Amino acid sequence: MIYVKFASFWLLDIAGAALFSWGIASGVGRIAEGSPVLLPAALILCGVLLRALATCAVDRQAVSAAQTSGEERRAGLWRKLLGGRLASPLSTGESATLALDHNTAIENRDIRFTPIRFNAVIGPMVVAAVVAPFSWVAAAIMLATLLPFTLGMILAGTASRRAAERQLAALGALSGLFVDRVAHLPLIRHFGAEARIGKQVRAATGDVARRTVTVLRTAFLSNAVLEFFSALSIALVAVYCGFSLLGLLPFPAPEKLTLVPAFFVLAMAPEFYLPMRRLAAAYHEKQLGEAAEKALDALAAEPIEAPASPPAAFAGLSVEGLALAFPGIAVGPLDFAMAENDLVALTGPTGSGKTSTLAAIAGQLAPAAGRVAGANGNPLNADSIAWAAQRPLLVTGTLGRNLALASPGTGAEEILAVAHRVGLSTLLEQRGGLDMPVDHAGSGLSGGERRRIGLARAILSGRPLILCDEPTADLDPVSAAAIVTLLVELSRSRCVLVATHDTLVTCAARREITL
Repeated sequence: MIYVKFASFWLLDIAGAALFSWGIASGVGRIAEGSPVLLPAALILCGVLLRALATCAVDRQAVSAAQTSGEERRAGLWRKLLGGRLASPLSTGESATLALDHNTAIENRDIRFTPIRFNAVIGPMVVAAVVAPFSWVAAAIMLATLLPFTLGMILAGTASRRAAERQLAALGALSGLFVDRVAHLPLIRHFGAEARIGKQVRAATGDVARRTVTVLRTAFLSNAVLEFFSALSIALVAVYCGFSLLGLLPFPAPEKLTLVPAFFVLAMAPEFYLPMRRLAAAYHEKQLGEAAEKALDALAAEPIEAPASPPAAFAGLSVEGLALAFPGIAVGPLDFAMAENDLVALTGPTGSGKTSTLAAIAGQLAPAAGRVAGANGNPLNADSIAWAAQRPLLVTGTLGRNLALASPGTGAEEILAVAHRVGLSTLLEQRGGLDMPVDHAGSGLSGGERRRIGLARAILSGRPLILCDEPTADLDPVSAAAIVTLLVELSRSRCVLVATHDTLVTCAARREITL
């Protein structure tokens, strides 16, 4: 349906161009005859208004369609990035680039290139059909010169496609590097690593600059080639019409041209190549959009296993031959099982893959091998898993709203009771209780308070499997011991898997799994 609308609008645009051209041609003829030019002037004005109307209609339709598809694409992508299964971990900057920059590139392609591509197919043929009754030779010249024009575009597109893909990859790497380094700026300053980090950022920025210059160079060269072919083709039509009018053709004239038809053909000649020139001008958006779409398709193509039957009730956790393999991390294979009520500590040195293992169990990372299932062998239901992360997601609002994210219908009394259980009593007393304002960055919250919010949220969710990532980090010994006691208490009614360095947790756990 959208292409039918585009076709209608572009046909309207060509009709406006024909009115405008005929107004110019008939105006020249009337001036030569000494007649009034009121009607030609009216035709020129009508042509201009018609073309303006058609262009506005195309832009409005393209923007509306691109925004609609972009909203749907973003909704699915955000679900994937926030809780879906990924082949490998993504940094915050890489996630932002995929969710924002890549979507913007695709929308720009759909707004600028997609409607023009359709016009480039039908436009030249319609213009040639309009010109043919006045000069079939000029129409033949236009169609003959269309071939090198098209070949030039194909060559230009092939040269710029890979450059655009490399540019987007470099932008994603730079975004990830920049966001990561800003987030860890206090550590960088503490260890005096400013010069080394600055060198990394300069190198990444220089890589982006070089790739961007390559893309722009290709775009400029391709546009120059296409403009050359367009100018040459129009010049051929102009030479033929001029020599035909003057009777200077070096061969017998195949047709008889008069002043008004010749001027009409000359005025319409640029219109034959205009859709292709527009297409060439928007070709950069096409390449960036296709590169972005390819990256998003690769992300969306990761397999998501769906249970063939309704999920069974949680009866424990079974991990069989679980292995993770991607740059920087190699884990497993791991084999272990947990009872419905259990407490297991997942230990190992920093960087050994504890958080990644939790992510794979939660279904957010695709394992290289093995499977995660319930103790009965059925696929693990994602709704049975609660994750208390090191840096839990926070949303702008109140502390109470953030605690109840996983269970929006929970009453204030129950939320308050769980908040006291995880050790947030001092925070509640000193900063306004559950109505304490919280922003998305968690400003004013310590690392330990963030972790407690995540643990409280996991408890309030009521889910039988709790994955805890370093729940006692950033806590003083007394507070850490209280959290360990709470974990032991939770394990009497839930299955708790804790990634930790803390020997208190390891000693309290019923079993330790070392990576």
